[in-house]
Formats: sequence, structure tokens, C-alpha cells
Amino acid sequence: MIEKRKLGKQGPELTTVGFGAWAAGGPWHFGWGPQDDSESMAAIHRAIELGVNWIDTAAVYGWGHSEEVVGKALEGISRDEVYVATKCGRVKGDGDVPEGDLRPESIRRQLEASLRNLRMDTVDLYQIHWPDTTTGTPIEESWAAMARLQDEGKVRWIGVSNFDVSLMERCEAIRHVDSLQPPYSLLRREIEAEILPWCLHNGTGVVCYSPMQAGILSGSFSLDRVAPDDWRRRNPIYQEPALSRNLAFVERLRPIAARYGKTVGQLAVAWVLANPAVTSAIVGARRPAQVEQNVGAMGWTLSDDILKEIDEAYAATA
Repeated sequence: MIEKRKLGKQGPELTTVGFGAWAAGGPWHFGWGPQDDSESMAAIHRAIELGVNWIDTAAVYGWGHSEEVVGKALEGISRDEVYVATKCGRVKGDGDVPEGDLRPESIRRQLEASLRNLRMDTVDLYQIHWPDTTTGTPIEESWAAMARLQDEGKVRWIGVSNFDVSLMERCEAIRHVDSLQPPYSLLRREIEAEILPWCLHNGTGVVCYSPMQAGILSGSFSLDRVAPDDWRRRNPIYQEPALSRNLAFVERLRPIAARYGKTVGQLAVAWVLANPAVTSAIVGARRPAQVEQNVGAMGWTLSDDILKEIDEAYAATA
């Protein structure tokens, strides 16, 4: 079932599951290991066939390679059929480690590079990827630059990612924040206290990343299958003792999902979508078969009883 929600108070109608193209960037500092471009494009095509109407990427994913793959995959496909979101603000630093750069002139250069990579004249949703802790650029200057790009028609909507309420309020005073892209999952709920209520009150759409916590909540995660250079090997949530605790939670979710003919991953995505502030969940896929599972989360409304059962499972393994 295809389900759509409006992005905030003035954005487009997005499918509640979007295609995440992070892994399409291939190997880099925060990559997911080797990835075949033809498989990435096949996954994108399958998502569009199944009705998914938006793709999320970023300039930093593979240092532009993800954008290039998305651009190639969308050749010949109507721009009215698929919205494309990308991000700025992360540039290559020493040792190929990303660092922040939200200087206005840099934002413009980054957008022009993204447009070339994507083979497009306009980006639908342009987002600041992370706050800039490197150059010291005031967010007001950066957001004003984003607003100018919108006024010039180079981007249609503008948003932020990984921002807190105070930063979004400073942006909102200059130009409406169309969207926020935060991490949100059954294992990461910190945005529920202040950030999601602020977005709901201010008409800012929320497109969540890592709703399956980068695979842990998929129901099929195994560290043995993670590439040696995969960023997850450096993250404590995927190491012991956290890993065993998180996988024990997954096992408690499995029978809940099975009662409805769903996977644990679909349950995890549906849980994210149950929050009234959320517009869509960005779900990554490396192969068409994964896309087919991901879209199965759309249109599944979780009852209060299911939500309660999930919370009890979470408390039992926390």
C-alpha cells in the first residue's frame, strides 16, 4: 500500500518510505564497504516501480559517488515522478575524514557540484547535513545562503539534518525550515522530548534516517557480514555488550511482527512512522529484494496494543 504525507506545512507529498542512497557511495570513511553500482541502480529502479517517490543522498557519501549513481539511475525518468534530496556542509578534510564547512560561498560550490553529479538543474530538497563546528560560520549566514539558493530556483525546499531546537529556531527566524532529518529508531528515541514536538508545532516535516538502526533492527543483522571497512565496526552500538542487548530486543520483536505477516524491519519502520510528527522514514537498500521488504512498512498502522507490547519488550532488554 502506497502511503504519502505532506512534508511540513508547505512541502511536497512524500511516500512514507524514502530510498536511502548512503550505501551507494561505496567505500569511504563512513561507508558501508564495497557496493556494486549496477545493484544500487537496480534497487533505485525497483523502488520507483513500487511507488517510492523520493531518494535521499548527500554530497559526502562516497565524496559525490552516491549522487552520481542516483543521477545515472534517474536518467530518462520524469522529474515529476521522483523527488531528490541531497545535503551540503561536509567536505573532505585531512585523511579523507569529513569536516564541516557552511560558509556561504562553500555552500554554493557544493550545490553546483551536486547538481553536476545528479545531472539536474534543481535539487528538490537541499539540506544542511550537520552543524558546522570547523569554520565557525554563524548558522544565520549559512541559512541565509540556503534561502538565496531557494530564491534563485536552484533548490525547491530547504532543510537541516542533525540540528537541535535552538539551531532550528535561529534558522526559522530567517526562512522557514521545511524539514529536519534526524536519527530516530526504537533504539534512539532522544528526539521525542523536544525536537519532534517543535517540528510538529512549527510545520517542519521530519524525514528520519536509520529507522532500522543501520541494520540492527532488520531482523537479519550479523556483524560477521559487515565489511572490514564498514563504519559500523567503529561504533559502540554495534559492539559488545550493546550488540547482544540490542539483538535480544530484536528477538522479542520477532513474534510481534510475525503475527501480522511482517518482518522485524518493517515493524521498526512502522513504529517510527507512528509518531505524528514524522513525514517519512529513509530506508537504505543495496539490492532490489531489500527495497521490496522496505516498502512493506507503508500503510501499516500500529495499534495502541502493539505499541505497548513493543515498549514492554524494550524495557525488558534495556
